[in-house]
Amino acid sequence: MKTRLIHWFKFSSPQNFYVLAGRLQPLFTALAILLLSVGLWISFFVAPTDAQQGEGYRIIFVHVPASQMSMFIYLIMAAWAGVGLVFNTRLSSMMASALAPTGALFALLSLVTGALWGKPMWGAWWVWDARLTSELILLFLYLGFLALQSSIDDPRRADKACAVLALVGVVNVPIIYFSVKWWNTLHQGASVSMTKSPSMAAPMLWGMLIMVAAFWMYTVAVALARVRNIILERERHTEWVQHAVE
Repeated sequence: MKTRLIHWFKFSSPQNFYVLAGRLQPLFTALAILLLSVGLWISFFVAPTDAQQGEGYRIIFVHVPASQMSMFIYLIMAAWAGVGLVFNTRLSSMMASALAPTGALFALLSLVTGALWGKPMWGAWWVWDARLTSELILLFLYLGFLALQSSIDDPRRADKACAVLALVGVVNVPIIYFSVKWWNTLHQGASVSMTKSPSMAAPMLWGMLIMVAAFWMYTVAVALARVRNIILERERHTEWVQHAVE
């Protein structure tokens, strides 16, 4: 067991992780494409029409996974940033930086698809609902992370400042998740729950789960590709990077 831990610990080195990420990234990209294709086909061509919302409900197959990923990615990003802050590990901060743009993308996608769903259902593109407002704050946290990182020339100082911001912003994630329970909101409750049997038809459920898996695979694939670029940028003065780019 100890030998295995030592074996995996070597990938905490940016040089070794660069090689590992290069091997894994094509696999996760292929899985993302496959799952996304199957998920979209089930969601838009196999799943039945909703009795109350009609065809307009199908946007949830993108909206729900995007919303979930925007929260999960933030937690993972903050965890990586926290590890980098506490243990001063270079790769941890690089991983946090690699995840931030994808998290911001999903937060924006969540808000846009939510507006497209809200207009026919609520009669308005936007309402200052607790969940919508807290999701908007999450987008601002992502954008603040990215802006703060780009405004500080020294990467190490930028990593520390961004880690503090990310850790402070974690408090917003449970607010998003529990907002529909804590306050009287227009937003509906969770579509899928771990404690209750699903209320949707089986094709709808499978479409939702496959889309969630597809978004996860996409996130991993893009993060691996982006962290490789970050490693090359930050380690560009080292001998191994100069050999890698030749």
